[in-house]
Amino acid sequence: MTDAPTRADLVIRDARIVDGTGAPARAGDIAVTDDRIVALGDLARVAGAREIHAGGRAVAPGFVDAHTHDDRALLADPLMTCKVSQGVTTVVAGNCGVSLAPLAMDRRPPAPIDLICEEPGGFFATFGAYLDALDAAPPAANAIAQVGHSTLRVGAMDHLNRAATGAEIKAMRGALEQALEDGAAGFSTGLFYPPAAAAPSEEVIEIAKALERFGAFHSTHMRDEGDRIDDSLAETYRIGREARVPVVISHHKCAGAANYGRSSETLASIDAARAKQPLGLDAYPYIAGSTMLGSGRDMAASRIIVTWSRARPDAAGRDLDDIAAEMGLDRDAAVEALSPAGGIFFMMDEADVRRILAYPPTMIGSDGLPHDQHPHPRLWGTFPRVLGHYAREVGLFSLEEAVRKMTALPAARFGLKDRGILRVGAYADLVMFDPATIADTATFDDPKQPAAGIDLVMVNGRAVWHEGAHTGARPGRALRRQDLNQPDFTNAA
Repeated sequence: MTDAPTRADLVIRDARIVDGTGAPARAGDIAVTDDRIVALGDLARVAGAREIHAGGRAVAPGFVDAHTHDDRALLADPLMTCKVSQGVTTVVAGNCGVSLAPLAMDRRPPAPIDLICEEPGGFFATFGAYLDALDAAPPAANAIAQVGHSTLRVGAMDHLNRAATGAEIKAMRGALEQALEDGAAGFSTGLFYPPAAAAPSEEVIEIAKALERFGAFHSTHMRDEGDRIDDSLAETYRIGREARVPVVISHHKCAGAANYGRSSETLASIDAARAKQPLGLDAYPYIAGSTMLGSGRDMAASRIIVTWSRARPDAAGRDLDDIAAEMGLDRDAAVEALSPAGGIFFMMDEADVRRILAYPPTMIGSDGLPHDQHPHPRLWGTFPRVLGHYAREVGLFSLEEAVRKMTALPAARFGLKDRGILRVGAYADLVMFDPATIADTATFDDPKQPAAGIDLVMVNGRAVWHEGAHTGARPGRALRRQDLNQPDFTNAA
């Protein structure tokens, strides 16, 4: 390579380069100086101040977690071990209508907002203050964050069990516009949850119209992912069309035994809609989801594991039905006795999970809840599970396609500038792993376990995970909307 520098801060030699685009892996070296990739290919003439011999292991762009609830964790647990240990270098926060800003609270927030923060003092009156806090105490991973519709409703309305008035919609739209000026990347809704369940489509559309001017995106935990999923998809398409904004369908699934197999229909519907409007989706690689107890998931689930309970902390990690039997209660009464609480809900069919994961436009998002006492294993295991179980063992897609779903695809969707692809000039967000051994070790019984087979994770040119341990480095950045490209929802992305 004639234009390569003669020296670099780091050279990774003898790598299997999986560049994120889906192109076949190729052998080569990677040179990094400061926070950027400065050369790729045969770099025999480039000397590194430090050199790492990959020995043929894969080197890919750092993974982008397309759906997280890491808003508070980025500040409360800035090492972000649950994410960087599995190769995640950028997280997309503020999902499902829930965000830490803009909101000034004087009481415990309603569920599910309390899943990310229970204390009133943990919220931020402005989005700028939240991003400034991340700047002041940087986490180990990069982050972009959205404004939550439910958070806006709590701040603007006296009662949440009704549609917002015109004045309240104006106030919420104004708060969203200010947050976008401050650097928020998008706007999320959680119409499934009580704080927003009474909001009609028209309310969301009027607020979401603020996004177009800023080139921002909208993500949604749809109103129904079960029996009325067709209606929810139609509502989602309508919001995107009328607000003139790109939409990401969060954690797409077909919930409940009565809906097993319906992913063939929903993906066909999404495919048809994508031909007419910018639309994306993400999914996690498990048949169980996780949210608050009493969410409406309780009756649709074949099994429920309690993840936390304020009334019964000892219930965490145990089956709800076992606890209910001990208490002499049915499920509904047990949920009431344990609440506020969270759970893991086994409610999807494996064939649907595989079909959705294999759909080419599907991004990978963990949807983990980092503050749960006994979290869903997806918090620690999502990305190695896709690579180890679904790519290597099941053969659902190639290694290169799995990496694309975790890197270049979400980077395009969310407008991440110079991330998600290995090329000269891109940020040195990297993960080195062994395709033959990478695996999730987090289980439903023992969920807080780092992945196997990941040797090195770098964020902005600095190692955060090396040979099975966190380095202590915290080089992550709060990526403001002004730092991002226009979201790309083309079929090629």
